[in-house]
Amino acid sequence: MSAAPDDIVIRLLDADEADHVVDAITAAYGETYDVPWCYDAAEITRRIAHGQLVSAAAFTPDGDLLCHAALTRHGHDDQVVHAGQAVSLPAARGHHLFTRVKGHLAEWAAARGILGIYSEATAAHPYSQQANLDLGAHESGVLLAWIPTSVDNDASVMDAPHRASVVLFYLNTNRAPAHPVYAPPRQRDMVRVLVDRCGFRGGLAEASRHFTPPRHTKIKTTRDEHHNLSVLRVTEAGADLGEAASTARDREFARGVDAVYVDVRLDQPAAELVGDDLTAAGFGFAGVFPSALHSGEILRYQALRGGVDVSAADVSVASDHGRDLLDYVLQDLA
Repeated sequence: MSAAPDDIVIRLLDADEADHVVDAITAAYGETYDVPWCYDAAEITRRIAHGQLVSAAAFTPDGDLLCHAALTRHGHDDQVVHAGQAVSLPAARGHHLFTRVKGHLAEWAAARGILGIYSEATAAHPYSQQANLDLGAHESGVLLAWIPTSVDNDASVMDAPHRASVVLFYLNTNRAPAHPVYAPPRQRDMVRVLVDRCGFRGGLAEASRHFTPPRHTKIKTTRDEHHNLSVLRVTEAGADLGEAASTARDREFARGVDAVYVDVRLDQPAAELVGDDLTAAGFGFAGVFPSALHSGEILRYQALRGGVDVSAADVSVASDHGRDLLDYVLQDLA
């Protein structure tokens, strides 16, 4: 790289600069990136113009693109935002530019009162994870088999192409209000570790002995065709949570989906009382992350379709905490 790191310009992209995003994704992934709108300059322009996408990039003094990352939010009042589309071009590697670009986005979020940023860093290699750690983010989960086989990553630790995992990270940008966290007994200790380490500000609570969960569970299923996975969002956990989730999982597997994840709200006392039914139904712990839709955290479980195998050797982690978390995730799923 011809420019010294101090000469690099890091700034937010305007809506008419969508081509930079397309160029960055194409340079790093060719046509294999699993988020189709990242190849659509018109859609990127619309998202930036409406504030749905906050895109930041690093450039040489001559205007050559070096690194890119972005925040996505559903609404302008979101308390938690998602980071993605992180790409470092070959000329940028070795200068910690991803950390600086994401740091620029974190400053933007902090100035607007946003509580934090969550993201999924590939576990095919440790480099983007280390950049998150350098920024002050912490691991809060491991989503096994999240990335489809079709995504090409030349830095992968995997010997043969198959579905890759991601490590969940959370970066605190503002102090969140205190709130109760109702964790299932089996996951309570790990939830406590993650709440404390990541600074979620939740306090472990116990459901009132007079509380009775509703009879029926309410689930909204979102199928991601490009990742070939489904997320079951439990809007209200009921006494039939294990049965309802396993029925939905089996239905999704029958349709050929490779992985199913279940999201349970930890601000609802029912999570404590019926959450372990998901373990009995064959789901394993995946992680904890703040919700962008309500005050409080989400406990995510996961299940993989038969024939979708993941081993510790396929998952690269960048810290001792990450290794302990991975071991816990693999053991809980087993």
